[in-house]
Amino acid sequence: MSASHPSLVNPPIGFAHRGASGDAPQNTLEAFRLALELGATGLESDVWITADGEPVLDHDGFVRARLRRRAIAEVPLGELPAHIPTLERLYGECGSSFELSLDVKDPAAAEPVVSVARRFVEAPGRLWLCHPDWRQVAQWRALCDDLRLVDSTRLRRIKEGPERRAAALADAGVDAVNLHYTDWSGGLTTLFHRFGRYCLGWDCQHERVLDSILASGIDAVYSDHVEAMMAAVARRSITGGRWT
Repeated sequence: MSASHPSLVNPPIGFAHRGASGDAPQNTLEAFRLALELGATGLESDVWITADGEPVLDHDGFVRARLRRRAIAEVPLGELPAHIPTLERLYGECGSSFELSLDVKDPAAAEPVVSVARRFVEAPGRLWLCHPDWRQVAQWRALCDDLRLVDSTRLRRIKEGPERRAAALADAGVDAVNLHYTDWSGGLTTLFHRFGRYCLGWDCQHERVLDSILASGIDAVYSDHVEAMMAAVARRSITGGRWT
């Protein structure tokens, strides 16, 4: 990509996908701590709610007990494997001075997530809640004014077209759109920025991908490889956009 487009966030956020999952077991406190040690400015995970109402961080949302596969929603916290952390433990051990992007797999988890975040300084204003149904996401604004709400989708699913979606998100108070890196272009980031919406790009695993998407004016990237991601962000910040 030859042209460099301005971003709304400078430097862009570097979200460590499931923690430093390229170097440690994904969605574990080890992976989250390592990501921050390597310089990530954000962490990413999926959040589910246990049978007794505790938000926990896991990708699949299922655990195995003997020969059975059980949904986390059916299992109380005390019966979960030790490697699955609670959101409260993440904040308790890693602090709250980082951006946190959570893919809300179970919409019932949104309210408990916000409740936990409120116990920690800075956390609510650095919390990005993502879901593929932007109308569902918009309903979470009532939980907290400081949240960042994210429409997590693909370009091909935006049947009404990007401009109408951007306008709808702005009207509904949804702050950002999250697309696969292959969906983004400088023109598309410029369009969403015109409506004041942040642009997030996921699956940015290689240096050439990171450099290209950051040049498009993206506001945040997601990667398994924290060192490569933050090196690309550092390169971008030298010429980046405007800080908000």
